[in-house]
Amino acid sequence: MTGTPLTTPLLRAAEAMAASITNALTELPPPDFAADDYGPRSTRWYAQSLSRGAAGVALLHGVRAQTGHGGWEPVHAWLRRATADTLNNGSGAGLWFGAPAVTHALTMAMPHARPAALDTLDHALDELVERRLADATARLAARARPSLSEFDLVRGLTGLGAHLLRRAPDGPLLRRVLAYLVRLTEPIHAHDAAGRLAPGWWSADPAGREGSEPGGHANVGMAHGITGPLALLALAMRQNIRVPGHVEALRRICAWLDCWQQPGPAGPWWPEKITVAELRTGKPSISGPARPSWCYGTPGIARAQQLAGIALDDPARQQAAEEALTRCLADPLQLSRIVDPSLCHGWAGLAATAWYAAADARTTSLHSDLPHLMRLLIKHATDATPARSGLIAGPAGVAVTLHTVASGTDVRWATSLLIN
Repeated sequence: MTGTPLTTPLLRAAEAMAASITNALTELPPPDFAADDYGPRSTRWYAQSLSRGAAGVALLHGVRAQTGHGGWEPVHAWLRRATADTLNNGSGAGLWFGAPAVTHALTMAMPHARPAALDTLDHALDELVERRLADATARLAARARPSLSEFDLVRGLTGLGAHLLRRAPDGPLLRRVLAYLVRLTEPIHAHDAAGRLAPGWWSADPAGREGSEPGGHANVGMAHGITGPLALLALAMRQNIRVPGHVEALRRICAWLDCWQQPGPAGPWWPEKITVAELRTGKPSISGPARPSWCYGTPGIARAQQLAGIALDDPARQQAAEEALTRCLADPLQLSRIVDPSLCHGWAGLAATAWYAAADARTTSLHSDLPHLMRLLIKHATDATPARSGLIAGPAGVAVTLHTVASGTDVRWATSLLIN
């Protein structure tokens, strides 16, 4: 990235930390590694997880091998672990788990290879997308509300579309996913607790973990909310991939985000979700921004809007998004809420999002924030992550972020987060 004010000592420190973390993830763990307190006690579950398991570690080793910082044997070894059992291609499968996660890890880690299993994996993913599109079409015909897992990045069609954008950008299946997302942005005149004011992506899922909010909610975040589809639609348009209604869909999402943007002393911010009560009053119940994470916070939301501004050739929106991110990064109160180094919730996600956003920025303000963010990431890199392994919630994501910034190279792993 040109113009980044990162000093040579800082870049060397970042690469040294990336190498140290990677070395700790070189040896395969024992088969019972998944039997801990962060997830299902299943080696099969662990192996197929991009977020917390072997698939994500394989991707890290592949990124480093592609840039000449490691060999290919660890990639093969971790992919063998990821594919040791029958891959899940059912209702729980998505970009971060199961057959799609392993397919994505393989194609990102070894983009120029064509192992014998890849055709089978591609076919399985295509079948899954077809089933999900058929289910979504039936749901739309019934004028029902979607579940988050229908459209989100983690399990839904946005995540599957993100993979297709890299794996098969010229194929018809990606365009069908994009056409579905266009329909998702159209209002559904459903007779439900959300009323007719709710957008088409208003989810039938409860707003709270305990289901305390009846009537569903609108999720705003990148991981499970509408900014994931916004980012995918924008990234596709930047590659000259368009479907009917594409521009209108981008503008509908942006207009909705504008309606829920809140002013604050540290810059604009957005609530993580909108409930029925908030929809009716037109105001969020919280008074300020939550932690500045990629998954739900201002960084992910701002990056998606920056991408939309670029795709729409809307410099005012792009600049506003960049200013929101810059002011967020300068707020010590928000930064103090980050408690781990992971991509999803922590320092790595914040640094990676800022690095990619700075590469596209119209001004140098975001570039100026990068040294401080990298120092914080290096400082906290070995703190405990939510998972002992994996890319999104584990140390592999910390290492790949440090390596990417230190080497100044992008081998497209950030598709997993839709930040590039």
